[in-house]
Amino acid sequence: MPKLLVQLSDTHIRLPGQLAYRCVDTSACLEQAVAAVLALPQAPSAVVVTGDLTDSGQPAEYSQLRALLMPLGCPIYLLPGNHDDRGELRRAFADHDYLRQSGDAFVQYAVDLGGLRLVAIDTTVTGAPHGELASAHLAWLETALAPGRTTPTIAAMHHPPFATFIGHMDDVGLQRGGRELAAVIERHPQVERIICGHLHRSIQARFAGTMAMTAPSTAHAVAFDLAPDAASDFMMEPPGFLVHAWSQTRQVASHLVFVGKFEGPYPFHDERALTD
Repeated sequence: MPKLLVQLSDTHIRLPGQLAYRCVDTSACLEQAVAAVLALPQAPSAVVVTGDLTDSGQPAEYSQLRALLMPLGCPIYLLPGNHDDRGELRRAFADHDYLRQSGDAFVQYAVDLGGLRLVAIDTTVTGAPHGELASAHLAWLETALAPGRTTPTIAAMHHPPFATFIGHMDDVGLQRGGRELAAVIERHPQVERIICGHLHRSIQARFAGTMAMTAPSTAHAVAFDLAPDAASDFMMEPPGFLVHAWSQTRQVASHLVFVGKFEGPYPFHDERALTD
């Protein structure tokens, strides 16, 4: 039986009763996503949330986030995005010791999930929407990856390190440190995935000899438009999350799961009809 790491992203939690972007009830959306995770046929070993946990980094937003995630009942690993505040995140989740693993300057950590390592990288720039990786981030990453060369590893970050061709989002993507990150990843072939948020869409690309991918938001989606001058718009497409499955074979398979009420499941073959 494979083990599962669920990836939620871009929850953008606001104060109770408040809407994001004038019309998105992000708390209700996350509540539905958590219910969908709990309804999976196999329970996850852990959940990682890849940034933009709250909409404006307020203490009450993190309290709301904590309450909404509590029913999951498994280890939860959080990563800040450009809408977050590291200090408020640490205060709200004071019992999450991994948030202090790399000191106070940024939130980076490595945890063992049982046959899989999760290594989180902090790309956020205080007060800015874009992402950066400085030499200190990359030196930490090199050290964190070194002892796990025989263990499949997933690297998690908020800003994706590849161009998505959604122009207004690439403008606030990873603006510094991408080439240096690629050099580190290329030296560590145990990195099976680089999982990201920020784009509010499911996107995949090859990067540094591995697969990099973004998760959909549990709430709203960035509108799909690859025109260079496309407007900065969002859509209320079906929300979702990613499930990264692994087993003793060392292979990692990533699945996109939609959140919502859908008909089924129906059997492909009705055994009763075959015997009539």
